[in-house]
Amino acid sequence: MSVEAAREALLADVEPLSAEPVALDGADGRWLAEPVQAGRDQPPFDASAMDGWAVRSADLGARPLRIVGESAAGAGFGGELGPGEVVRIFTGAPLPVGADRVVIQEEAKVEDGRLVIGAGPEAPTWVRGRGADFAAGQVLLAAGVRLDPWRIALTAAAGVGGVVCARRPRVAVLAGGDEIVAPGAVAGAHQIFDAAGPGVARVSGRAGASVTRLALVGDSQDQIEAALHTAEAEVIVLIGGASVGDHDRVKPAARALGAAFRVEGIAMRPGKPLWGAVLPDGRRLLGLPGNPVSALVCAELFLKPLLVAMQGGDGRPVLETARLAEPLAANGPREHWMRAVRAPGAEGEVRVRALPDQDSAMLTVLGGADGLIRRPVGALAAGAGEVVDFLPLARG
Repeated sequence: MSVEAAREALLADVEPLSAEPVALDGADGRWLAEPVQAGRDQPPFDASAMDGWAVRSADLGARPLRIVGESAAGAGFGGELGPGEVVRIFTGAPLPVGADRVVIQEEAKVEDGRLVIGAGPEAPTWVRGRGADFAAGQVLLAAGVRLDPWRIALTAAAGVGGVVCARRPRVAVLAGGDEIVAPGAVAGAHQIFDAAGPGVARVSGRAGASVTRLALVGDSQDQIEAALHTAEAEVIVLIGGASVGDHDRVKPAARALGAAFRVEGIAMRPGKPLWGAVLPDGRRLLGLPGNPVSALVCAELFLKPLLVAMQGGDGRPVLETARLAEPLAANGPREHWMRAVRAPGAEGEVRVRALPDQDSAMLTVLGGADGLIRRPVGALAAGAGEVVDFLPLARG
């Protein structure tokens, strides 16, 4: 199955989870289930954009003007500005009734208690009109948008203290194999530490999920079935044990529980053994390869979109185009996602370069990569300077 076909099969009939109210302070990274709408204009009045003097345009170039008061942020001038009058005004303060512009303080001076203005009618007005940012009733953020610090600030500016978001998907991550031990434990001579489990758990968490790490299981089908049967999650991610060896018991365990398979192997490198299924009770299973690099690349391309879809968003990978810094050989029958780094090119142009070792067990390579170069099935050799698809990997 192709990468695109596999992703769409995994996303088929996915519906957003139920909605819940979320306080704005806890909404970072959550997906909106309902739009955010402005309850009033912003700014709610004509406001000064600079420190200076509120005046009437008709008084520019006239005799010295009489200073009649002050308008500060949160404490506006209470009267109405008449002919020949000015009000001292500060950034963000409401423009007095009768004034239609602000003269910045650098273009005016006080002489004998009156204001002399040097600015002419061609000068900027320095006024932020009422509703210049947004108007009452305007939809500021649509359902399905993910909140971040900038969108939270916009929501707060509308006076909204809480939002309605899709519930976080519950994800259970299960890594297995007799050769796997937890990081920090004592490893036997023929054992390795679980690297994929912690990494996949964090991919899930960054995609908005609530994550539970299940206890490591060996190659016992009974243990795997028991873990699947009791896992309280909408998505269970199983790492390893999905190839065709005598000790690969994960898919037989899923079948024993009545799982309906949607994906069994994909034309992708790394990640050929990926599989997906749905249990009779609706819980989704996603099987990732045991090699940690393969598992993490597949988590980025398949698990993340699934979790985002369950929150009402679209998490399909967004590819950029970039020019190669170095040539690439022709690709084979599987779509290849190559670990790559950005490299400076001529005249400051940023290019991308595939890292030399693409072995799916090399975490040092993935750890140093900026992103993934996508090579289509059967792609011809590409020379330096040719355009390729590039998927940046989020860091930090």
